[in-house]
Formats: sequence, structure tokens, C-alpha cells
Amino acid sequence: MVVDSIRVHVPTGQHVVILKEKAGDRYLPIWIGVDVAKVIVLGIRGITPDRPITHDLIVNVFGAAGITVDNVLVTGLANEVFYARIRCHDQDRVLELDSRPSDAIAVAVRVAAAIYVADEVLQSAAVMPEIIATSESDPEAEQRSDQMRDWINSLELPDLGGDPPSTG
Repeated sequence: MVVDSIRVHVPTGQHVVILKEKAGDRYLPIWIGVDVAKVIVLGIRGITPDRPITHDLIVNVFGAAGITVDNVLVTGLANEVFYARIRCHDQDRVLELDSRPSDAIAVAVRVAAAIYVADEVLQSAAVMPEIIATSESDPEAEQRSDQMRDWINSLELPDLGGDPPSTG
């Protein structure tokens, strides 16, 4: 999978990271917080803040401990909550660390690690929206962006508890 984009669900103000199959047409939307959305964008753009943020700190600690991140895997989906693991190793052992998918993705983009999604997660939660599938041959990037925005805004937001953000 690759990080296709980070989008905002306009009706609610919630952020969503869109993962896309490298060799396919399925997309996996994962709802994330605004802070980690910004962190993922910084990592994708290769921007390093003056002071390390949490995900940079994690990568720095891994490096100092001789731990290499191999990949991240979105392992499951239960009750509209995604689960992930960061797979890494040192000289003596293989480690699998429980993680929120957004944090795992934030680490992965910092170290150029592969992002995988378990087949059962893709089968139950991935989408192949018609507006995206039919626009792939359209050379107009702005039109595709508009279509992606419209698609994101049509998604049903999972019940995250609490009140929706105010619009006023």
C-alpha cells in the first residue's frame, strides 16, 4: 500500500488517510486525528521540525537501540477500529509492536518502510469507488482531486463517540 492522500471529511472536519494498493484499485480510508495527519504529511514531505516530535523521537530511539523498522501492517478491524503492528528487528530478534495505524504509518513514512494491510481487512473495509476508478484515465489532476474530495465527503463517519464538531 501507499499513502495516496490525507483528506478532510468536510461535513465533520475529521481527517482520513487514504491508503491505495500499489498494484490494484482498492483504497482503504482510515480515520485519524488532525495531529497525526500533520505528522504523516511532514514525514511524506521529508520535513524535519527543529525539535523532534514524538514519531521522530521513536525513530531516533529505534536507531540508537540498533532497531530497524522493516514494515508496518494494518492487522485488523473490529467495531470500526483499525489495529496495526510495527514490525522491526535488531541483531538478535524480530519485534512486533502494537500500534495505532496512524502512528505506524507516521513511522513508516519517516523510515521509508513498506505499509501492508491484512487481506481480511482489505476484503472488509477497502473500497473501489466508481468515481476514482473511472477517473484514472483522466489527465486532469484537479478533476481527480475534486472527485476524491466528493467521495471522501460522501463517506459515512464511524461513530467515534462524543458530539460532532461545531460548524459555527
